Amino acid sequence: MTDKIIPIMAGGGTRLPAHIGILSALEQLGVEFDDIVGVSGGSIVSSLYASGLSLPDIKKIALETNYNQFREFSLFKLIRNGGLSSGDAFEAWVDNLLDGKTFEEMDKHLHIVATDVKSGRPVIFDAEHTPNTKVSLAVRFSMSIPLVFSFKPFGKRIMVDGSILSEDALHRDWDGKKTPVLCFRLRGEQEYDDLNVGGIFPIFNYVTLLIRTFMTTISREYINEAFWHNTIIINTGDCSAVDFNMTPDKKLKLFETGYNTAMDIIPVKTKIKAQPVSSVNKRVVHS
Repeated sequence: MTDKIIPIMAGGGTRLPAHIGILSALEQLGVEFDDIVGVSGGSIVSSLYASGLSLPDIKKIALETNYNQFREFSLFKLIRNGGLSSGDAFEAWVDNLLDGKTFEEMDKHLHIVATDVKSGRPVIFDAEHTPNTKVSLAVRFSMSIPLVFSFKPFGKRIMVDGSILSEDALHRDWDGKKTPVLCFRLRGEQEYDDLNVGGIFPIFNYVTLLIRTFMTTISREYINEAFWHNTIIINTGDCSAVDFNMTPDKKLKLFETGYNTAMDIIPVKTKIKAQPVSSVNKRVVHS
């Protein structure tokens, strides 16, 4: 056992199974936490976990859900609203999984981080700041990858993906008790698969290239040494943050990568005693 921490599930886009693996490792190692922070793809997993769903159930949802149902290719929406997809179908999916819960109805203290592009500042959704706001709305804001999902106003703010924020927006005193944070960041490698930019409507492939390059660059951002001691990097290889056609096998591989990396590194960062990874894998990875 160790003292309590606050896990930050940061970024990832559609690579959310890696975050499920991380949470499985935290449970297996007996790391306790009352608060959890979610950003971008991490906000999906964090919200489901904070609502009381079990990790096997969350894993099942991730493996069986076809992410492609949330993606549209509307040039009209891109021009008018700043994204190829409205994001409405995604928000409705999250809301259904959460039974329409608001932040004050969560089992754990959930904090979701999005970005206000008008000010360039973080917007935090939780029981303290937005108790009556539906969690699904905040997740939609935090997951609003630029050019993929349309910008959406929240009061006087214009909300987009929380992963474009600098690190100091995440490394803060979340519970007012100076509980240490442990930030899990997914880092991908440069993707080299060529996309055809010819054809009658090359704009869609150009936009896809831009989105892919942007998300890869964000995931490889330099980590300030001041935050390195409580940051754990999950290397997701060439798995794209905007792979809406992700196969179940690739999702399972992401889960295993998140789980195994967390099992290896969490004991080093938190000074707790690790369990043998091979025996744990049999109980968790293939559950």
